[in-house]
Amino acid sequence: MTETSIPRAEQSLDEEETATLAVDGDDTEADDDGDDTEADDDGDGTEADDDGDGTGAADIGAAAGGRVKKAVGEGDLFRQSEIAADYVEGLLDILDYDGDIDELVAAGRPMVEVVGERLQNLVGQRGATLEALQELTRLAVFRQTGTPSRLLLDVGGYRTNRRKELAAVAKNAVEKVKEYGEPVRLDAMSAFERKCVHDVVNAMSGVESESEGVEPNRRIVVRPAD
Repeated sequence: MTETSIPRAEQSLDEEETATLAVDGDDTEADDDGDDTEADDDGDGTEADDDGDGTGAADIGAAAGGRVKKAVGEGDLFRQSEIAADYVEGLLDILDYDGDIDELVAAGRPMVEVVGERLQNLVGQRGATLEALQELTRLAVFRQTGTPSRLLLDVGGYRTNRRKELAAVAKNAVEKVKEYGEPVRLDAMSAFERKCVHDVVNAMSGVESESEGVEPNRRIVVRPAD
């Protein structure tokens, strides 16, 4: 039996844009889905992604073995979302869940949104189940296309609502940093959550953010800008 693996595309919402692809299965986190601004942020906190966490939307990354992965066109991205939607629909049928499924391309990445009632079990505590389902869906896309996907999966509007909550957390941290002049360390977050916080902090003057630690205890530190 031949084992096929794909690089993780957490780039969080997941944490994105312009990431180096490892297409020979070395599980590199270019971090999106959803998805920090982690490129995989080894200490600089600008995680260019999902997630959660994937591949750069427009740039070309050097792959293992010297091969180069070309940017994926919008038509290919929409095809990825269609494949993902079919896969998710099959999962819902197996689990006997009802939901409307929309596939689209937004911000240079394929997306699938599931809307309906009684979907909380597909999200799980702090989105843990949703992240796992997203990885399975990305794997399904990879198996059909041979291309690592930065697909973003959302269920019941969880990611949209979580972004709003994290924006408030980020703004509160910034206020404390500006008031006391001391770094603020936030709770451990997923790649998707870190990306949301980085985006808010980086849009404000006088402060900066970076990620520290390793999964699953990776967290953001907000501090005065140098």
